[in-house]
Amino acid sequence: MSSQPSPAPNSAETEKVFHWINELSNPETRENALLELSKKRESVPDLAPMLWHSFGTTAALLQEIINIYPSIHPATLTAHQSNRVCNALALLQCVASHPETRSVFLQANIPLFLYPFLHTTSKTRPFEYLRLTSLGVIGALVKTDEQEVITFLLSTEIIPLCLRIMESGSELSKTVATFILQKILLDDSGLSYICQTYDRFSHVAIILGKMVISLAKEPSARLLKHVVRCYLRLTDNPRACEALRQCLPDQLRDSTFAECLREDKSTKHWLSILLKNLEPGAVAPPDPRQMGISPLGS
Repeated sequence: MSSQPSPAPNSAETEKVFHWINELSNPETRENALLELSKKRESVPDLAPMLWHSFGTTAALLQEIINIYPSIHPATLTAHQSNRVCNALALLQCVASHPETRSVFLQANIPLFLYPFLHTTSKTRPFEYLRLTSLGVIGALVKTDEQEVITFLLSTEIIPLCLRIMESGSELSKTVATFILQKILLDDSGLSYICQTYDRFSHVAIILGKMVISLAKEPSARLLKHVVRCYLRLTDNPRACEALRQCLPDQLRDSTFAECLREDKSTKHWLSILLKNLEPGAVAPPDPRQMGISPLGS
């Protein structure tokens, strides 16, 4: 049953949705409306355009985000505040995911309002939930594999923000941040951007290397998959490939992750291609879209 598409909402349900959307404009009724609408993301296919094209709704969602800024520094964010703003972020993720609203979402620079949340470093659960939900919005954008998304993200500070989270976030946040980096790298312009200067490449390589060392102590097959795929994609750039021959962590060359990869044939396959690409005189396969991505190691 879970594989069946969500049924279209009936007229009564649609009226409820429009009622909640109208309630977003009223600060007194907004919190409950955010909660109810966030539950409808999967069951109302056109919720994104309904939100975007309704008067005052986007402004109300941005107001929810901006209202949290004072709780970031100093770090006083409560669980209640985090839950409320994350409901607003969930609706923005809905808008970011929809083909009809994605472009205007980018043109309005909405993702930039989330970046202060990605800058936070507090390890408390409200902050971790806030970072993870914010990363989810960016992740929804890059999932589309659209050039417009990558071009937008490369004009922002998303790469250093992701690298920071990849180094010090929770396992789940690290996984989403690494996935975002992977999708950026899979785009030719993203690979060129990261490999354009030594500083950019080395920053990525150092963080990826630290992640491998950390994964050797606390294995995560899901996170390792994205790390390996990032490394693999980097081998499509000749200079990055040459550098990786020198700095790829030994843990990826020996049997450190043999047990972790025992049941993961796809990651084992990506890793074998990565190691083959790094053999002296090896030439990377011609189609970069078939490669995996993984950060570099020091």
